[in-house]
Amino acid sequence: MLSALVEYLESVKARDPAPRSRWEVLLYPGVLALGLHRIAHWLYRGELYFMARFVNHMARFLTAIDIHPGATIGRNFFIDHGFTVIGESAVIGDDVTIYQNVTLGGTNPTNGEPGKRHPTIQNGVIIGSGAQVLGPITVGARARIGANAVVTKDVSEGATMTGIPARPTLVGAEHYARDFVPYGTPCHETFDPATQKLDILKCEIEQLRKRVAELIKERDRASGDRDRRERDRA
Repeated sequence: MLSALVEYLESVKARDPAPRSRWEVLLYPGVLALGLHRIAHWLYRGELYFMARFVNHMARFLTAIDIHPGATIGRNFFIDHGFTVIGESAVIGDDVTIYQNVTLGGTNPTNGEPGKRHPTIQNGVIIGSGAQVLGPITVGARARIGANAVVTKDVSEGATMTGIPARPTLVGAEHYARDFVPYGTPCHETFDPATQKLDILKCEIEQLRKRVAELIKERDRASGDRDRRERDRA
């Protein structure tokens, strides 16, 4: 158990440069909220629903993070800062990182799997601050959800989603999936899909201009050679 705790604290330090020791990580509201959720989830599975809810409310009061006791959470889950809401039927895999003001929310229970109203977040996903992931959808492993994105459809493995509604970026998702990306948002000035399209058009126009200039030079050079040959013959 101690080794598992040390592994968890080290995983948090690897994703957050701020703490200087493991003891400091223990003071994080996200770490406290997860610890209390483990207790609440154990009570919930034992059908001690009132006690589970009591622990849940205590955790919310202390940390400003609301994790329903029924939510299933894997290893090394890290909530960086607070004001996060995770619904009852949410399923979260291993090594998932969530920033502040994120909602893993539910939709109409008649949609999709019976009783499943909240998203499934697979291993290694990063969800940026203010993002809303809604409904019984699946966010594939190593996907990135950019800050303030609104996701209502399944996300492919390794994809980077930005915007409202969220759309995959045009920059290769596999590039950003290699390393940890804070806030789930690529640190690149052209991460927005609309901006990327404009930049691609600009690049194509620039390439066309260069090619036209080369063709004009070739034409002028050929014309000059022809004029010299005519003068020589004369």
